Amino acid sequence: MTLLLAVIFTLLQVGEYLEAPFNISDSIYGTIFFSLTGLHGFHVIIGTIFITVCFYRLLNLHFSTGHHIGFELAS
Repeated sequence: MTLLLAVIFTLLQVGEYLEAPFNISDSIYGTIFFSLTGLHGFHVIIGTIFITVCFYRLLNLHFSTGHHIGFELAS
């Protein structure tokens, strides 16, 4: 569910960027908007990659009760 929500968020963010009537160089509002939402979007994309790798490893039985540091770091 988390992966699905992360992908939906990223797609909505792309749509918002494409439809914005201003750009990063228009005003301080555009600069702040694109800087903050861009950093948050980058954070979501990195998290999505981490969770995708963990999901792949989970499906391939790479985790055990003693070996699961990758999952702990991603969560």
